[in-house]
Amino acid sequence: MPLIFLVRHAQASFGTDDYDRLSELGRQQSRWLGEYFAARRLQFSRICVGTLVRQQDTARELLATMPHDASGIVTHPGLDEYPGAALYAAYTGGADPVVQQRADFKGYWRTFRAAMQAWADDQLEGVPETWGEFGARMRSALSVAASGLGRDDTALVVSSGGAIGRLLGEITGAPSSTAIEFNLQFRNTGFCELVAVGDSLRVASFNNVPHLEFPERRHAITYA
Repeated sequence: MPLIFLVRHAQASFGTDDYDRLSELGRQQSRWLGEYFAARRLQFSRICVGTLVRQQDTARELLATMPHDASGIVTHPGLDEYPGAALYAAYTGGADPVVQQRADFKGYWRTFRAAMQAWADDQLEGVPETWGEFGARMRSALSVAASGLGRDDTALVVSSGGAIGRLLGEITGAPSSTAIEFNLQFRNTGFCELVAVGDSLRVASFNNVPHLEFPERRHAITYA
């Protein structure tokens, strides 16, 4: 059956004015993941990536360590992350998330989790997209990634933690609170394995980081 490796982007620049760029550790995480895939002798029949810089650069760094041509990447906006800053601002009445991240890291995440749940419950106004629209575009993107794959084909999809959590919630029939938990626990360059069965997807594994599970790389397991 076709297999899809659904990867979260590498560590970005959390707490800075431009989150959407990889840190140097993030680039190393990506290269280590590519080396792991190469050691498994994986050949990707299709590569789909969101439009965000951190997603695109994760894919490029990863593929640089594999016998793959990065020019074959398909870019799909449905794989982009939710508008986190807009959700936070809508929930808090306009607070700057970067300022809050720097001032009170734990407090920021408590508030952000509450903002996510309010969004999922359709309690936020003035946000760029609804929870339902977010799920619909992620499903559409995965349909493109899975469409036409042969029985022995393998696809690579690079997205973000929230988008992955949203999709996994739908696949497993979990409530929105669980999808949010998937999001907040997903590790940088962690991956899920999804099996395509007809028009549906099934989860074969979750949040894997075998490329980081060495004593000398434990410091590289990150979440933001």
